[in-house]
Amino acid sequence: MPTALVVYYSRTGNTEKMARCIAAAIAEEGVEVECKSVADACTDDLLAADGIVLGSPTYYGTMAAEMKKLLDDSVEHHGQLEGKVGAAFTSSGVLGGGNETTVTDLLHALLIHGMVLQGDSQGCHYGAVAIGAPDEAALGRCQRLGRRFAHLVKTLCR
Repeated sequence: MPTALVVYYSRTGNTEKMARCIAAAIAEEGVEVECKSVADACTDDLLAADGIVLGSPTYYGTMAAEMKKLLDDSVEHHGQLEGKVGAAFTSSGVLGGGNETTVTDLLHALLIHGMVLQGDSQGCHYGAVAIGAPDEAALGRCQRLGRRFAHLVKTLCR
């Protein structure tokens, strides 16, 4: 059975709520998933999963330092994540608070690892986003991301 890892950093609980929603949608699609706070994750966890979803709040237009540290430390596995499926999501305090730059920064790191990403022609093109506490619309975007991610993992990791 294909496996997925959702790693997130959350100070207020907003990003964690999104992570758990995405993980639930992945599981509903038949992919074994583990959802971990970045404080409980290590770079070896990235090796064990067929797909990795990263989530961070937006701080000054980019990811939290805790998530950046995990990605910086992941250089020890450079080249070993090649072909795995990746995705990203974020939350911010205000509209125009840097959600897109945060998501694309996370995606850039996954691309550098050689991972496979899927854009979305409808809705949030780069990954799910929320402004403040995730409302029903934001949680719907998280579910959509989780379902689409799971389908891609199942397709590529047979």
